[in-house]
Amino acid sequence: MKRLVLVGAGHAHAQVLQAWSRAPMPGVELVVVSPQALAPYSGMVPGWLGGAYRFDEIVIDFVALARAAGARWVADELHTLDADAQRLELGSGERLDYTLLSLNVGSTLRPPPLPDTRVLTLRPLSALRPAWEQLLHDWRSADSTAALHVAAVGGGAAGFESVLAVVAQLRRLRPDRKVSGALFSRGAELLPGLAAPARRAAERALARSGIALKLGTPGDATTLAGAGLVLWATGAQAHDWQRDATRRGGLAASDEGFIRIDAQLRSVSHPAVFAVGDGAHWSPGAALPKAGVFAVRQGPLLLANLRAALTGAALQAYEPQRHFLALLATGDGRAIAARGPFGASGRWAWRWKDRIDRGFIGRFTPIPA
Repeated sequence: MKRLVLVGAGHAHAQVLQAWSRAPMPGVELVVVSPQALAPYSGMVPGWLGGAYRFDEIVIDFVALARAAGARWVADELHTLDADAQRLELGSGERLDYTLLSLNVGSTLRPPPLPDTRVLTLRPLSALRPAWEQLLHDWRSADSTAALHVAAVGGGAAGFESVLAVVAQLRRLRPDRKVSGALFSRGAELLPGLAAPARRAAERALARSGIALKLGTPGDATTLAGAGLVLWATGAQAHDWQRDATRRGGLAASDEGFIRIDAQLRSVSHPAVFAVGDGAHWSPGAALPKAGVFAVRQGPLLLANLRAALTGAALQAYEPQRHFLALLATGDGRAIAARGPFGASGRWAWRWKDRIDRGFIGRFTPIPA
């Protein structure tokens, strides 16, 4: 009996499980390992922060997907990998041998110590829900009417969308309290990589909300002084086990700890290991952006190559898209649409984004086992 182990409740693994439930492979035991059963879809997180969605509307139920696929669900996390022996050790101490291993573990963030300041870290998404719900509870129930200054750190999509969503939600819940905001970025431009029209639309969205844009300014204890809430949304970082060469068991990784993969989405050092999404480092060319759209696009090819590797068939090569559609919520019923050199904004863009996101999440209602 061969064993395929999927570690991580990411977008690509959701697609693997969905397809497996329709066409399982005889003679293959499927095991899914993740500490969280409900995996938020990253594209809908800003809408949830801003109150447009309930949490249950933006999550993929991995326990239900695993059940429909006939997979064993293990509510645990990877602690140590022995890639040579093809064995995992989980946080509980359980050991799992595997024929093939697939990693779709996402990324994390490590904000610096900010004494006396409430910090909301945007990754990992699994830890965001309890922190945000507690913050909202405290905000609603507080007797104080003092003003609150919200500072976001990170000039990418996560920092931009989150500060607009959080400021708008806090203002709606407590109109008696003044809420101001600022967005800090070390970079010289907002939303690098997007077309100039999209960046200008983003600057207008911040101005409409009264959020100051601080480019070329790091978020540190000095610049963030006076902030009652800090949203930490800087560049993605690898998990602890990935950054520790002994814990990742000889698996080749980038300097930052992301698992280096080839054109077939396999580890460049251990062909029995596949990796996709934010936790992987694309080695055939320039590193791919840490954006959910790549994990979504990698899902079907990952499935095909896992099946091929289990049967000895030829593997296919992944070709990253040169341009992709970016839809960024602005917290006011509008969104920004950008692709290649083009960019525009409006309420139509939010309706478009909402339809696409609801369509994606709706694909993962499990069929009966």
